[in-house]
Amino acid sequence: MTRQQQRTMTDNSTASKPPKPAKIPRQEMPKQEPGVRAANFDEVALGYTEELAVAEAERCLQCKNLPCVSGCPVQIDIAAFIALVARRDFMGAARKLKAQNSLPAVCGRVCPQEDQCEKVCTLGIKGQPVAIGRLERFVADYEAGRGELEIPAKAPARGKKVAIVGSGPSGLTAAGELVKLGYEVTVFESLHKAGGVLVYGIPEFRLPKEIVQREVDYVARLGVEIRTNFVVGKTATVDELMNEQGYQAVFLGNGAGLPYFMNIPGENLNGVYSANEFLTRVNLMKAYLFPEYDTPIKRGRRVVVVGGGNVAMDSARTALRLGAEEVYIVYRRSRLEMPARGEEIENAEEEGIRFKLLTNPVHISANEDGWVRAMDCQRMELGEPDASGRRRPIPIAGSEFELPLDIVVIAVGNGANPLVASTTNDLKTNKWGYIVADDQTGQTSRPGVFAGGDIVTGAATVILAMGAGKRAALAIDEYLEAGKG
Repeated sequence: MTRQQQRTMTDNSTASKPPKPAKIPRQEMPKQEPGVRAANFDEVALGYTEELAVAEAERCLQCKNLPCVSGCPVQIDIAAFIALVARRDFMGAARKLKAQNSLPAVCGRVCPQEDQCEKVCTLGIKGQPVAIGRLERFVADYEAGRGELEIPAKAPARGKKVAIVGSGPSGLTAAGELVKLGYEVTVFESLHKAGGVLVYGIPEFRLPKEIVQREVDYVARLGVEIRTNFVVGKTATVDELMNEQGYQAVFLGNGAGLPYFMNIPGENLNGVYSANEFLTRVNLMKAYLFPEYDTPIKRGRRVVVVGGGNVAMDSARTALRLGAEEVYIVYRRSRLEMPARGEEIENAEEEGIRFKLLTNPVHISANEDGWVRAMDCQRMELGEPDASGRRRPIPIAGSEFELPLDIVVIAVGNGANPLVASTTNDLKTNKWGYIVADDQTGQTSRPGVFAGGDIVTGAATVILAMGAGKRAALAIDEYLEAGKG
């Protein structure tokens, strides 16, 4: 064999080898074009095809130390489910996912993987991390599309009852874990539809409600009873659930749904919404389909949303889809300090949302009919970091200006609704009204009562709430197994 033949064989052998994972580019997810999606409420991101999912899964290095798992609040075996995707065993990947996560289609859409599992991905050290969230979404949607929903085996019945207050991410997760352990579980939801913030807070174009319903139905099929229109603290108190209705343990996952305002003049004018009311009317009560759904909402031509988080982005993008000609985000810090996901900020910019950064509202004024007409604002500059770790905004003297508008949405955060805590004996709260609970177990000051999610931490992410629900479920199991309930 000549040297030329040997060299040709070597070249051909090299060419036939699959590319190294680090050399495969991160697969972008198809989505609607900005000009199209800004005029509809259909989901923006369209999801991976099978080919895109496999190509992305093949980027995974299958690290032995699994840094991604350490970054996941519910401890999904990420490398294992991705390996199954790479082998095209999509149903196997779904089973692997659901062993640790009852809501993968939700997590794959709204969880900030870039700050959790993907943040610690080894590939991300020198390049782009594996798109774990996109793969999670693909697998969950594939399973649903096949219609082959698999219900895992449950432990033998324990003969004990657990009540779950709230059907948001923490409550649904705790319920799913406990029913698999053999407990009789009932979820009590104050609204007419289960899902908590997933149905009232997150818009259709980011998280379709049929997806949430699919996940809720899965938890119900596991054996969880879900009772809606049941306001714990009014319909029945926690004490009554335990002392009169026979529940040996209670998990409080009722969220943080009390809207904050800025306490500036004019916030009580007609045309000023809290983000909670604005999004609940549109998402849960289907105001965007009025008059098919009899839920009216004021549609403005010029809308200003105050805030810089995901809720502010959701509100602004919703206002645009309701027909606003101009939508502004007013935020008192710079883009670098915005707590919203980078992806959501980029989507808003692509759709034409205008950003008034380093700007602080100081007064809202009205027209002769009592409706909002303008917002007085002041320019800001950044000083030293404050307690949040972000640089403190400082007013610039003489920089005031007026911003004409006809709708204002205040999206500056939420607090703890006091109803459950104020009607539960011996339940300790902190100075902000959040329930005091152990970080690892969720145990509160009241024996048999556990808590987790936003009602403990304040507004946080879906996956962190799910992690709290999962840890609390294990702690409730230990509590009841020890005969304390």
